[in-house]
Amino acid sequence: MTNTGRFVWYELLTSDPKAALSFYTEVVGWKTQSFDKDYTMWVGDQGPLGGVMLIPDQAKKMGAQPYWQANVEVANVDETVAKVKQLGGQVYHAEDVPNVGRFAVIADPQGAVIAVFTPSSEMKSHDITKGGEFSWHELYTSDHEAAFKFYNQIAGWERLGEFDMGPMGKYLLWGRGNKQLGGMMTKPKDMKGPTGQEVPNAWMYYITTEDLEGALGRAKAKGARVLNGPMDVPGGQRIVQLLDPQGAAFALVTPPKE
Repeated sequence: MTNTGRFVWYELLTSDPKAALSFYTEVVGWKTQSFDKDYTMWVGDQGPLGGVMLIPDQAKKMGAQPYWQANVEVANVDETVAKVKQLGGQVYHAEDVPNVGRFAVIADPQGAVIAVFTPSSEMKSHDITKGGEFSWHELYTSDHEAAFKFYNQIAGWERLGEFDMGPMGKYLLWGRGNKQLGGMMTKPKDMKGPTGQEVPNAWMYYITTEDLEGALGRAKAKGARVLNGPMDVPGGQRIVQLLDPQGAAFALVTPPKE
């Protein structure tokens, strides 16, 4: 199996990197490592897994609030970008990072933002069942079937099943190489955020933690707001969805049951 379609890096674009560094190191237990004066890396037990930076002015002008952005590996960023445009998506920014690789920030046709990335040298995969690793990737959108078709062509993700959530509709399970990586669902029409605003089409990323209640307690003590949970989900895991103090959404999940 090629590396196309795997998640390799997670970035927090925020209004206050210093406060965010303090929050996530306390809540998740990550260490940090400076990359340059404007970028700090998150480091877990298996090495670096992402970074934090100030929201770029260009994104701010477009109304971007603090958010997490994952990078999905593709064979060739420029070919992928051409396909994104052909399929009705947006391309916001493309850039080479010396000695690291080339990336592009894109939006799918429904408007959810994500990044595609071609590393300049091979990046080692992490064991995502371990604490401090991102292990689940969830898309809330206005049309999950259309979104899946897009990502299937961009990243090669496969449909691995679905389950019926009753009034909430269908939840599509997807992954690569028959390994589940996440889910997609069409948002209920009246789905509202914590301040009553409409929930945008967006990705939510789940960080594995051995001690959900402990991490949740630390998060709340440092100013996080609970969006949903904590609750049990199919498969015997527990999750909680949160907004960090700057307003970026993320989630915590217990390790998969053996």
